[in-house]
Amino acid sequence: MSPAQPVGDPLPGTGELPPQVAAPAPDGGERPFSVYLHVPYCRVRCGYCDFNTYTNLSMGRGASAEDFVGTLAGELRATRRAMDAAGLPVRRAQTVFVGGGTPTMLLASDLVRMLDLVRECFGLASDAEVTTEANPDSVDEAGLAVLARGGFTRVSFGMQSAVPHVLKVLERTHEPARVPRVVEWARRTGLSTSLDLIYGAPGESLEDWQRSLDAVAQIGPDHVSAYALVIEEGTRMWGQVRRGELPMPEDDDEAAKYEMADAALARAGYEWYEISNWARPGAQCRHNRAYWLDWDWWGAGPGAHSHLGDVRLWNTKHPVAWAGQIAAGRLPVAGHEVIDAGSRELERIMLGIRLREGIALASLADGPSANSADGTGATPPHLVPVVAGLVADGLLDAGAALRGRAVLTLRGRLMADTVTCALTQ
Repeated sequence: MSPAQPVGDPLPGTGELPPQVAAPAPDGGERPFSVYLHVPYCRVRCGYCDFNTYTNLSMGRGASAEDFVGTLAGELRATRRAMDAAGLPVRRAQTVFVGGGTPTMLLASDLVRMLDLVRECFGLASDAEVTTEANPDSVDEAGLAVLARGGFTRVSFGMQSAVPHVLKVLERTHEPARVPRVVEWARRTGLSTSLDLIYGAPGESLEDWQRSLDAVAQIGPDHVSAYALVIEEGTRMWGQVRRGELPMPEDDDEAAKYEMADAALARAGYEWYEISNWARPGAQCRHNRAYWLDWDWWGAGPGAHSHLGDVRLWNTKHPVAWAGQIAAGRLPVAGHEVIDAGSRELERIMLGIRLREGIALASLADGPSANSADGTGATPPHLVPVVAGLVADGLLDAGAALRGRAVLTLRGRLMADTVTCALTQ
């Protein structure tokens, strides 16, 4: 959801979906389907944030927070018509994720109405995972109960840190004591809980980070995400770093903090299942896995991205322009690109290697053996020395390699791009 959108082509004709959206999965089957809904409003825009967010909740007819659900309805219904015209079968959403921004800037009843629109336009699987992001100070127990009754199953709270001075640098507005309270409220309503952490903030010591990890272990959510701070060009924090007001995060510091997180979360009963994500048994985020496993998804809302078949699409960014296109009866798609075979294979490896199960080495071959995605079959001859070298360097698990899979070690998780480059030479 970065402000810098890709360069692509407009939709063909009068705004139809291109035929490549109906391309089958590599195995010839039908891809599962997910929905992402982007709510762009925030009370405060954090200095490190480069997502498509706005603190102005009154941007005019159709683009204001009070009109958002009605405008979103127009996009989702137009999407359903476009999918029908393209010959795409109706597929119930297996997962729904409401992100932002801060979705809980809207009323809980508005978020439930958004989920009802997904049911109307696509259908919803009986066991669907339905998540909303939330700031700890943007919810109360009554609102969480409304979400649970309306079909939400998970809530992901932006904790980021348990240390006040780190929260201040990140410009977060909640107090650390608020986090265990909201997690307990969510538990009482029956919602599964996740906490998001950020490490590597300017001025965050190793002791500060350990304090945050200890707090997470004590709170005991079902799921934890931990991301290294990336200071994106153009953000307020980027300007502070350029002016020397804040130090740039250091790679060695962030690597040490990642290793601390993995150890602390393992001790607390969490297992990593993707480089930046840990969960208790049965609590992996299915929506996250949908992205890494090449599912189809439609992203609705300003600036949202979609992926259908061999096509990537992205929406108009600004809420006013987005709402205007919908009011005119058009899909608010700013551009699209058709993914070629080489790019798709690179993405498959790059995303698959991030998962705990890794990728089948036989699937890296050209020809019939490339279909051995279950891990059976021989490692392609040209990759045997490459895999051996990655094992010797401590980047791939030796036992998994003998079983025909490329699985990252702890050190390999810190150097996943290096592994991807080696396997795609």
